Amino acid sequence: MSGSRIAALGHYQPTRVLTNDDLAGMVDTSDEWIRRRTGIATRRIAAPDESVTDMAAAAAGKALSASGLRPSDIGMVTVATCTAIDRCPSTAAQVAGRLGIPAAVAYDLNNGCAGFTTALAGADHAVRAGAARHALVIGAEKMSDVTDYTDRSTCVLLGDGAGAAVVSAHETAGIGPVAWGSDPTRGSAVRLLDDWHPHFAQDGQTVFRWATTALPAIARDACDRAGIALTDLAGVVTHQANLRIIEAITRALDLPADTVVATDVVDSGNTSAASVPLALSKLTERRTVPAGAPVLLLAFGGGLSWAGQVITCP
Repeated sequence: MSGSRIAALGHYQPTRVLTNDDLAGMVDTSDEWIRRRTGIATRRIAAPDESVTDMAAAAAGKALSASGLRPSDIGMVTVATCTAIDRCPSTAAQVAGRLGIPAAVAYDLNNGCAGFTTALAGADHAVRAGAARHALVIGAEKMSDVTDYTDRSTCVLLGDGAGAAVVSAHETAGIGPVAWGSDPTRGSAVRLLDDWHPHFAQDGQTVFRWATTALPAIARDACDRAGIALTDLAGVVTHQANLRIIEAITRALDLPADTVVATDVVDSGNTSAASVPLALSKLTERRTVPAGAPVLLLAFGGGLSWAGQVITCP
């Protein structure tokens, strides 16, 4: 096999819906204020006893079932998260145990909101190198655990959830070369620091300016590496941080009118490392993007870090 592809996807969201009106009863804000600045209408919030592992296993179980593979076929499990409480065993090892995966290498990866696309590149490299034939890549976050509900600038953004992909060896490449990196001079712009119960914090204007000016060039780089024109993309799934950022990036790329741009942030909020696989899984479940079509994935987060690649939609 000379390449890898996403064979199947799955996602999970908690049942509790937190609306803008709910938040207006908790902090000085309003539905109009939130929509105008972020585009977000609702977000899902996990139950107190619902963990990152619970959500990761639910999404991964759906992806594994959709792939038609057996648990014993999986040789690698990676969970991208920055909110898991357990340090050891890893969330990935716990997910493998719950799904009956007997002997896979399992580890967690923390690259903030860019975690899933970073982990997807790692799985692609491992599969193409022959280290595993099938891999599970999961993004899962319980952002409500690290949300300061007295800070109206951040609490309106965040939600919980998980998304997962099965990556399998294939004759042709279905995951393009990754465009990734970081800018440590802006490393403190998005942060969870200092103690065992930190609060998410960010320099919102710094993140907005950087994302809207730097990411269009990174998107073009990912497409160039994959040998595909922006005009040939069927879909674009960026990190679901803020609808205004998504709109600014896609406007700068001057995409055709029929290009599908994921806007799951409106319903789900910012779910950090879960946002790209969650949005992508919904697009494929609804067949908004046809199977076999090229889709650009692009994420950015703490570090400031980024990772993106063109994938073939399963």
